[in-house]
Amino acid sequence: MNLSIKLKHIPFVVLGMYATSAMALEPFVVKDIRVDGIQRTEAGTVFNYLPVKVGETMDDDKATQAIKALYGTGFFKDVRIEADQDVLVVVVQERAAIAQLNFSGNKSFPSDKMKEGLKQIGLAEGLIFDRSMLDRAEQEIKRQYLSQGKYGATVKAVVTPLERNRVAVQFNIEEGAISKIRSINIVGNQAFDSKTLLETISLTTPGWMTWWNKNDQYSKQKLTADLETLRSFYMNQGFLEFNIESTQVSITPDKRDIYITINISEGEKYTVTDIKLAGEMLLAEEEARKLISLQTGEYFNRQKITESSKAIGDRLGNDGYAFANVNAVPDVDKDKHTVAFTFFIDPGRRVYVRRINLTGNTRTRDEVLRREMRQMESAWYGADKINRSKQRLERLQFFSDVNVETPAVPGTNDQVDLNINVTEKSTGSVMFGAGLSSAEGVVFGVTVNQNNFLGTGNRVSAQVNTGKVNTIYSLSYTDPYFTPDGVSRTFNAYRRDIDTSYLSTGSYKTSSYGTGVSFGMPLNERDSVSAGLTFDFTQVDLTSSSPIQYRRYCGDSNANGCDNTSVLLNLGWAHDTRDNVLFPNKGVYQRLSTEIGLPGLDLQYYKVEYKHSWYKDITPNITFMLNGEAGYGDTYGSKDFPFFKNFYIGGVNSVRGYQTSSIGPRLYDTVNERGYAIGGTKRLLGNAELYFPIPGMKDSKQLRLSTFIDAGNVYTSDERMDLGDLRYSAGIGVSWYSPFGPIKLVLAKALNAQKDAVQTDGKTLYNDDKTQILQFQMGSQF
Repeated sequence: MNLSIKLKHIPFVVLGMYATSAMALEPFVVKDIRVDGIQRTEAGTVFNYLPVKVGETMDDDKATQAIKALYGTGFFKDVRIEADQDVLVVVVQERAAIAQLNFSGNKSFPSDKMKEGLKQIGLAEGLIFDRSMLDRAEQEIKRQYLSQGKYGATVKAVVTPLERNRVAVQFNIEEGAISKIRSINIVGNQAFDSKTLLETISLTTPGWMTWWNKNDQYSKQKLTADLETLRSFYMNQGFLEFNIESTQVSITPDKRDIYITINISEGEKYTVTDIKLAGEMLLAEEEARKLISLQTGEYFNRQKITESSKAIGDRLGNDGYAFANVNAVPDVDKDKHTVAFTFFIDPGRRVYVRRINLTGNTRTRDEVLRREMRQMESAWYGADKINRSKQRLERLQFFSDVNVETPAVPGTNDQVDLNINVTEKSTGSVMFGAGLSSAEGVVFGVTVNQNNFLGTGNRVSAQVNTGKVNTIYSLSYTDPYFTPDGVSRTFNAYRRDIDTSYLSTGSYKTSSYGTGVSFGMPLNERDSVSAGLTFDFTQVDLTSSSPIQYRRYCGDSNANGCDNTSVLLNLGWAHDTRDNVLFPNKGVYQRLSTEIGLPGLDLQYYKVEYKHSWYKDITPNITFMLNGEAGYGDTYGSKDFPFFKNFYIGGVNSVRGYQTSSIGPRLYDTVNERGYAIGGTKRLLGNAELYFPIPGMKDSKQLRLSTFIDAGNVYTSDERMDLGDLRYSAGIGVSWYSPFGPIKLVLAKALNAQKDAVQTDGKTLYNDDKTQILQFQMGSQF
């Protein structure tokens, strides 16, 4: 019998053979069972698969069943049933086991990762060797290399027999060179040149960034996606009849170069002549038409048609029509190259949410999730409320993934369940690290955070950070739901030391100690107010080089400094519609805050600050930002405004291109022949910035470039806020939210740095604005 035939037909041939022999087997009562031929398999395993036990009768049917069962285990390649008087003898020949699994020549994939992958298809050390699995393993390994563009890769498996019926499997791999796309040729384009079309797709020929994004490596999946992108581009420009006629992908004999040809037919450009609404109109026609972004007289745009259908469906979903269906049906006039659309609206049945089911929160309490829900049980289905609920859960930062499903309730046509499955992530951290700043130098710190303390959603944080200018020790505890209505409460204690001798400002040192409590109250989904009281003790130390204004504040009898005790009242309001806190693409953020030193103690002052940031997504990857900030401070007591509460401006977080806190009024020191920035009680800042991805990294959510223009200044209490005194700068920057914290790198040019010549005590002092072309900041700012 040919071996290949024997293996292919082994169930039928063997069973047929033993069925024949079993027919000649006289039934007998089994007095004992013996297993011959086993080396690794336990005898008990064989006994478990036998249909007969000692004391039972053995016949040909049971013999056939026994052979079939033992073959089915996959442990044996040969099985025989024999009778030795009244002893049942089972003779087996075991399949070989894989003792070793080795790889050679693999550089792109580590051996341990390859072993993990092969284990998924049933090939691993300790498992039974199956040659069909070996063939599959070769193909799988080669497929992985093909995905990297290595079309010349070869994989050959060598099987070496070992003692005790074992084998060693060796995969010899020749990776070969990576195949590169040398040319992409688009044929049939007339309305757009090839360069414009090639810029819309991801596949490209080798360039300066392709070593990173691998877009010069061909894959069928990438080409399919690019063809759809090309189709969408034409469809959105009015080409209703656009079609991709064919694609050809060829590779050179040495499998190093790939050439792609795309044949297209553009067709004619179509104009929209009419837009109608039909079906069950639950919305007012005027409201529904406002949701349609495509207008008559415009060129056909598939994206606008899709967005309009979705907008109407979402609007109906907000009213409980979870299964609303909106179809835009075209009426095409090929002679005139026009098209009219009728939006057929089928709202379906109105449904309500029966139950909200939460799964996956093994550590976080149910109440922490449920208090974020804006969709209520037994209420009408609201798509906007469900989406907002998901957003609120994601903003907690307790979960790596939030999945929402709304399955229909079996047996009903007007009910759905809201199933929310979360994947919890670690919310506690102890970080030891260092930051680097062009102003602070090296900043060392340790931070202990637990944002979901004992699964309650409460936040505990302790921080110690040291730098040349700022040294901070703080401890805080926040209960975000101190009341069921969402009023938060925060306790905090801190010590903050400031040494300005390293800055281009008047020198002084302060040591502040404080403790306080604050409350936050949401007004709605986007607005909140806050209020808090802080007891603060600040010790001010002056030096011989401290400005005379600082000495006057402390009093002539306290030339070395002074102590200040105060109770600070903090009030605030915030409005936030940003889609992302880290890297916003659209939305508005406003903040109004007030700090007041209450009367009766040493500090009697107030400071008011306002910030308004506006983000607009020009494209999905390009964002324009406008930011404006204003601050004002004054005293209402007998003392002057505390100089250590002054506003300062300049540096990587305000007007870039100028040294930190260096812009604004200056005090001239004739002894040291230099000028000091002393800050001011009024502050103006404006920023215009365009964010865009690094070329070749369009999908990066944590790294982006920007170009900007900054303007700002500070003014003393007796100065008029003259916009002509604003300092300007422009430049480019990169922001990276790295695993070590946020990193900023800025290349900026001061546009109107001032150089003043001041005559003082017979001396001429040149007071230049302090500028910096390169500025950076690494590590979190606390």
